[in-house]
Amino acid sequence: MSELKIDVHEKLPMAQMIPLGLQHLFAMFGATVLVPLLVNGGVGTTVIPPNVALLTAGAGTLLFLAITQFKVPAYLGSSFAFIAPLIAVGTQYGPSYALGGAAAVGLLYALVALVISLIGVDWLDRVLPPVVIGSVIIVIGLGLASTGVGMAGLSGEQVSLANVDVRISLFTLTVAILASVFFKGFLAVIPILIGVVAGYVFALLQGAVDLTPVREAAWFALPAGHRVAFSWQATAVLVPVGLVTIAEHLGDILVLSRVVDRDYYKDPGLHRTILGDGLATMLAGFLGGPPNTTYGENIGVMAITGVYSVWVIATAAVMAILLSFMQKFGALIQTIPEPVMGGITIMLFGVIASSGIRTLVESGIDFGHKRNLIISSVILVLGIGGAKLQLGPITLEGMALAAIVGIVLNLVLPSEMNAKDRVSSR
Repeated sequence: MSELKIDVHEKLPMAQMIPLGLQHLFAMFGATVLVPLLVNGGVGTTVIPPNVALLTAGAGTLLFLAITQFKVPAYLGSSFAFIAPLIAVGTQYGPSYALGGAAAVGLLYALVALVISLIGVDWLDRVLPPVVIGSVIIVIGLGLASTGVGMAGLSGEQVSLANVDVRISLFTLTVAILASVFFKGFLAVIPILIGVVAGYVFALLQGAVDLTPVREAAWFALPAGHRVAFSWQATAVLVPVGLVTIAEHLGDILVLSRVVDRDYYKDPGLHRTILGDGLATMLAGFLGGPPNTTYGENIGVMAITGVYSVWVIATAAVMAILLSFMQKFGALIQTIPEPVMGGITIMLFGVIASSGIRTLVESGIDFGHKRNLIISSVILVLGIGGAKLQLGPITLEGMALAAIVGIVLNLVLPSEMNAKDRVSSR
């Protein structure tokens, strides 16, 4: 921990603001750009250009800061929770409907913010307890497992090391694992980014990278994404996932409050932080970017440096927006071969699933109680199994269906079950 403490409203000279902002830019960059790459790879076409994701992350962060009255130094970036539903909707209905569904998620945030402003937050603990959230997070990771394995070239018939895609994906995975385990300091925070860079260089040496798009791209251009379109089906797939990211938001704001020694649940109020997050997500959808979420990576940067200034966060957001206008940079990102991203996802999706397990463990969920076991089991099978259920014009599937069923089970199953019914050991 740094001895230096720069408080939330303190401004620094620009000579200090820029490097501090760059630090936050590096912290959010890998995950923010990775989400559109994974979505594009899963759909097989460009749903979200990576430079648009940078634009919407920066613009969403500035909007969040304004709505929270410049009291909450949080950075917003692309949300991993929406990868699977974006792929599902993008594949079935097209990129425009995927973005429309993402934009609609912001309405759910706004509704929750309104309810919180009226009656408080206690009801959220009842609707979204750890047994539901932890299980859904596991589904988010494992539900994407087949997509990651396919991108890595490790499914199908030609899965030997003679296949260049297999070599690239396994090399990328190996570097990411080694970086995560053995690197120290700042490098230990960015093993995914290190793995992507190493895998890209290896793919270049293997002749698997086509740099033609980079040569043909202009140096500067407006970042352009797909226009949004709306349908009940797309909205029904994406909006329920917002319940999971709202729970993630609650945790991030709580941690941030502890880091900067403030109670953001009270001032400016949780209703403002959730509204800011939701409107940032809505803005992202209309601009052609992925849904946003508060980033724990940037909270970690503040905890390490002791610099909590919202002006540093705003500087990082402006930098992200400026970077998004560099078309050659966006074209370079899109030349990253699919096996590179596949190798990364093998570890990344597993880490997401493991974080769900960690949520269950740290919350003290006892699976010896039938109620917990039933809720979690149903969520896992419906979500990972890719279940679908049509209700009139709306089709619920995968993670969205699993989350809704889990919430309903948690509300209707009597809590006394945990007190008197235990699973017999065999």
